[in-house]
Amino acid sequence: MAKEPRAWQRMLSGRRLDLLDPTPMDIEIEDIAHGLAFVARWNGQTAGDFAYSVAEHSLLVEQIYGLQNPDAPIKWRLAALLHDAPEYVIGDMISPVKAAIGPDYGKLDDRLMAAIHIRFGLPAQLPVTVKKAIKRADKVSAWLEATQIAGFSPAEANKFFGRQNPDLIGGLKLHLRPSIEARNDFTARHMELLKQL
Repeated sequence: MAKEPRAWQRMLSGRRLDLLDPTPMDIEIEDIAHGLAFVARWNGQTAGDFAYSVAEHSLLVEQIYGLQNPDAPIKWRLAALLHDAPEYVIGDMISPVKAAIGPDYGKLDDRLMAAIHIRFGLPAQLPVTVKKAIKRADKVSAWLEATQIAGFSPAEANKFFGRQNPDLIGGLKLHLRPSIEARNDFTARHMELLKQL
């Protein structure tokens, strides 16, 4: 009889996260922050001495979401910060790889996201309007990343991520820094948002 493959990941917190059936009780913000801080956006194909991490990207998306939606409830800002949280265990796959894998990647991501949301007091499924607003902020972040560190011209970035509002992006600069700093800032921002709920 064939042995079933292992479908769980041991976290630094000691938790054992089942990727096929994740539960909110096995999710810790420290594990998320640590994992995201060590996952490089753009598969590491960025300029600079440090990788641009998913933790750093998540902080920027939450900031942009707040600028675009200044009256949004704090819980949706928390959702924006956590928008890529499943990547702490499944990594940040570029869009062409996600397309090649097909719908199974999306199902795995959805299960993890639902457990993460429940763990931190959010609905398992976000309202469509909130998801779309977070996606808009995500595209602004992707445009900034593409043009500031990933070698895209503004015209190329406009083609893939849409033309951006110069008033919004004018003062937004990316931070390339050691992973531990991004991890600590992600954890701190998460705690700030939870206190405001």
